[in-house]
Amino acid sequence: MKIKFLGATHEVTGSSYLLETAEMKILVDCGMFQERDYSHRNWKPYLPPDQIQYLLLTHVHQDHSGLIPKLVKEMVHGDLLLTVASKELFPIVILDSVRFQEEYAAFKKS
Repeated sequence: MKIKFLGATHEVTGSSYLLETAEMKILVDCGMFQERDYSHRNWKPYLPPDQIQYLLLTHVHQDHSGLIPKLVKEMVHGDLLLTVASKELFPIVILDSVRFQEEYAAFKKS
C-alpha cells in the first residue's frame, strides 16, 4: 500500500490523501485550502478522474470536503463513503462550497 499526501502537509487545511493498493485507489478527503495565501491551490488540476474508485470522507468540514464539487466537475465517478452524520450534513456543506467557489471565480475574473 502507498500513501500520497495531497494537502494538509504543512498547514491544517486542504486535507487530502491518496491510498493506493494493487486493487484500488481511495481518496481520503478532498479538502479546500482556506487560507488566502493558499487559495490558488484550489484551482490546480486534481488527480485524473479515472484514478479514484472511492472517496472516503472523514467528516464534512470545508477543509476536508470543499473540493468535492471540483471532482464532480472533472467527472469523477467513484463511490462516496461517509458516516451517517456526515451524510445528513453533506448537502448543506457542499452547497456552501459551490457558492464559495463561484464567488471566488467571479472575484478572480474581475
